[in-house]
Amino acid sequence: MSTETNTDTEPSAESSTGPLPPVAPEVLAEAVENLTGRLRKKLDAAIEGCAAGAARADDGSVTVRFGEDALVTLRPGPAGTVTAAEQAVCTCLLAPRCLHRAAVLGAAPLADPDRPPHPDADADADAASASASVPDGRAESQAGVGAVGPSSAGRVGSGAGPGSSPDGPEPAAEVLTAARLRAAAALWQAAAEALAAGVTAGGAVVQAELLRAAHTARLAGLPRAEAAALRVVRGLRAARERSGAHRLGDLTGAFRELLHIAGLLASGTAGPALTGTVRRDYRPGGSLRVYGMCREPVLSATGYGGVVTHLLAPDGARHSVSDVRPGGLARARGAGSASVALGGAALDHAGLARGGLRIAGATVSADGRLGAGRGVQATPLRGIPWTEEPAAALFGRPAAEAVAAQLADRDTDPDGAAPALLGCEVTVVGAAGEDLLVREVRADAPLLRLRAAHPHPELPHTANLRRIAAHPGLVLRVLGRPDLDRAATLRPLAVGPVPGAEYTLRLPEEWLGRADLGYDLLQGSHFPPGTAAAPAAPAAEGPDLLADSPLWRVRRLLESGVAGGRRAVAEAARAAEPVTAYRPLRRAGFTAAAELAAALAAEADRRPRDPFGRLKDPSPDGYARAWLAASTHLAAAERYLVAASWS
Repeated sequence: MSTETNTDTEPSAESSTGPLPPVAPEVLAEAVENLTGRLRKKLDAAIEGCAAGAARADDGSVTVRFGEDALVTLRPGPAGTVTAAEQAVCTCLLAPRCLHRAAVLGAAPLADPDRPPHPDADADADAASASASVPDGRAESQAGVGAVGPSSAGRVGSGAGPGSSPDGPEPAAEVLTAARLRAAAALWQAAAEALAAGVTAGGAVVQAELLRAAHTARLAGLPRAEAAALRVVRGLRAARERSGAHRLGDLTGAFRELLHIAGLLASGTAGPALTGTVRRDYRPGGSLRVYGMCREPVLSATGYGGVVTHLLAPDGARHSVSDVRPGGLARARGAGSASVALGGAALDHAGLARGGLRIAGATVSADGRLGAGRGVQATPLRGIPWTEEPAAALFGRPAAEAVAAQLADRDTDPDGAAPALLGCEVTVVGAAGEDLLVREVRADAPLLRLRAAHPHPELPHTANLRRIAAHPGLVLRVLGRPDLDRAATLRPLAVGPVPGAEYTLRLPEEWLGRADLGYDLLQGSHFPPGTAAAPAAPAAEGPDLLADSPLWRVRRLLESGVAGGRRAVAEAARAAEPVTAYRPLRRAGFTAAAELAAALAAEADRRPRDPFGRLKDPSPDGYARAWLAASTHLAAAERYLVAASWS
C-alpha cells in the first residue's frame, strides 16, 4: 500500500479546533460510494488527522481545510447531527464526489439512527441498555472438563451460517418480505467480506459497505440487524484507531451476532425478536406497587450517562426506572439524586432506591421498564429492607441455581437481555488485584470474584470493593449482576449486612440496610471493630474453568481472524498441523471444537482456481460460515463452563 499522499488532501490544523459532529451512517456510505476506485485507495490516509484539523464556527458549522483550494464545511441540523448530504459541502472542483468531503465524513463519529418518539417511553429508553456492564475481555478457558457437554453443542453449531443460531432455539418463525430478504442477504455478504478483511484491511471502504447494508436493513424494517452492523463498524473503527475502549473479544462477539442475525434473516424465516423493534413497546400495566432495591449508574461509550433504579413488585416481578441522557460522567454522577420523572412522584432516585411507589395507570415494557406517560400517577411508599419480602427471596436461592437459570434463558432469548440481578450472602476472602474474592455462605461453595460494575475511577465501585477487601472474614449480602462471560464472576451493585451476623456491615439507619456501590462511599465507621484495618493480601485463587481450558486455542484462532482477516487464519493453519495444534482439545473432550477449528483453518487456506487453472479470490461466504460455526460452538462451550464454575 502506498504511503504517498497529495498535499492537497492533508487537513491543516486551524487555530481554533473543535470536534466533528456525528454523521448519519447513510450519508457516509453514499459519500464513499461516489468515490472513484483511485480515490478509495487514498481514503484511509486522508481520514487521519481530519478531526484534529476541525474548526467550529459561531453558527455551529465545522470546517476542515485541505491545502489552499479545498475547504469542507459540515452544517449539522438542530440535533447536532449531519443527516443529509447537503449538510456536508466542499469547495474543490470534484465536489461532492471528492476525497476531502468523504474523508471528513469518515473521520466524524457515527450517529445513532433517528427513532420516532414513543408517548410512554423514557427519553432515554434505548440508551438505558448501556446500564448492563460490558466485560472488558474474556477469560481464557479450562481443561479437564470436557464431560461438561459442549461437544454436543458443537454438533449443532457445525452447520452455522445463514439459517443457524449460536444462541439456541429461535421463537416462532415469521415469513419475511422480499425486501427484507434482499436486505438480509446484502448484510450477510457485507459482514462476510468485512470478516474476511479483518481489522487490518477493514478500512473506510469496507466499513462503508457495511453501513450501506445497515441502512438498507433499516429501510426494510430490520432495526436489530442495523444495530448489529453499526456495532461492528464502531468496533472496527476503535480497533484501527487503537482506542483504549477497544476489546478484540467484544469485536469478535459483535461479528458473531451480526452474522447470526443476518444469516437467520437471509434464510427466509425468523422470529419477531430477530427483526427487532424501533422503540421499546410499552403496554398498560394497571395498578402497581414497587419497592426500590438499588441504584446503578450508567455510563456508555457513546456519551450517555444517568441512572437506573431497580425495583421489585410484591409478586417478585422486576421493574426499573431509568434516567439516561447525553452528558457522560457528570450526568451519571448527578442523576443518582435527580428527581424521578414518573407520574409526578415527589421522589428522587436515591429515595426511590430505598423507598417505593404506588402507581396508577402504569405502562410497562417487556423487560420491566416503567414508562412515564401522561396518564401515569405515582405516590411514594415506605421502603422495605432486604430482610422483608419480596426482597428476602432474592437471597434465599443458591447463586449457582440462579446463574444456571439465566444461562438457560440466554440460550432461548435471542435478544440477549442483560443478566437479571441476583442476591447472595458471602464471606470476604481477600483482594485479587482490583477484584474482591468472596465465598458464598453455604457448604462446598466455590470462590466468587466480585468485579466492579463500572471501573471508571470517578465512580466509587472500585474504591468500595477495596475497602471491603481490607476486612477478610466480613459477612455481607451482595446484590449484583452475574457476568455470564466469565467464570464465577459477579458485578455487585449494592451490599448490606447479614441479619444476626457479628462481623458484618454497620450502615446508617437512613440507608435502610444497603449501600449502593456506585453512589454511596463506604467509610471506616460502616465496618465492625476488630477486623483487619490494613489492605488484605492477595488471596489464593482456585482453578478457573475458563482460563485453564484449551478452548483458548479456538478463541485465539477466531480473534486472529477478526484482527488479521482470512489471511491471518490461513497463515496460522500453515504454521502447524491441525491434528497437532488441536490435540489438547481432543484430549480434554472438546472434539467438536477441534473439528470446527480445523475446518475453519482449512477453509481460510483454500485457494480456488478458475477454468484456466489461475488462482482467484475465494468467496467470503464459505469462510464466514466456517468462522460462525466455530464461534457458535465456542460460545456454547463457554456457557457450560461458566455454569459449572458457580457450582
